[in-house]
Amino acid sequence: LAIRAGKPAYATAVSRSDVAAGWRQRREQGGCLLDVQANAVVLANLSMPHSPRWYRERLWLLNSGTGDLGYFDPQCDKFVPVAFCPGYLRGLAFWRDWAIVGMSKPRRERTFSGLVLDNRLQSKDAEARCGFAIVNLTTGNIDHWVSLEGVITELYDLQVIPTVTRAMSVGFRTDEILKLITLEAMPTSVARSDHTLETSKPPSPEITPMSSIFPNSLSI
Repeated sequence: LAIRAGKPAYATAVSRSDVAAGWRQRREQGGCLLDVQANAVVLANLSMPHSPRWYRERLWLLNSGTGDLGYFDPQCDKFVPVAFCPGYLRGLAFWRDWAIVGMSKPRRERTFSGLVLDNRLQSKDAEARCGFAIVNLTTGNIDHWVSLEGVITELYDLQVIPTVTRAMSVGFRTDEILKLITLEAMPTSVARSDHTLETSKPPSPEITPMSSIFPNSLSI
């Protein structure tokens, strides 16, 4: 679901079938994009589309069955591919001039088999990976990527947390979460020579360049 101006604007569907599990027979070209406000299909013949997002006056989405990040061009009613990412795509966020695209490995079941994505990976002699790609919206190149290895094989969504570096997640299997305290930034009071207090703003957070956060190849 894509939100525009605080309201639901667009949604994707794997197919328009009204039969239980009918979408399985329409995975390659049965997907569609719906205009929520108009209650109409505005784009068809997609392959398992996912994660529509409104960004910079453009509707972006993932054509997951082909491995493409792209956008909807309402002038000619078509999907315009921008970048191919090696994986089943789910989860899309943006930061300045980059799109962050979530990638998953295929499941062992037949849900993802027989898609165009399989043929494209074989033609590029590549394997599907779990992680996320950082795509330059200007060039369409994958500037950086992060690979997740181990038991994690699928991602469903991702988000960007602005101004945060070295983010940490805390699980529930240990008591670490009971000992963690977070404090919001607050203004400091500075005493002046005339014994009055002057409130100063906290320093601006340091923004680490993207190139230093994400090396070209990084495995976790």
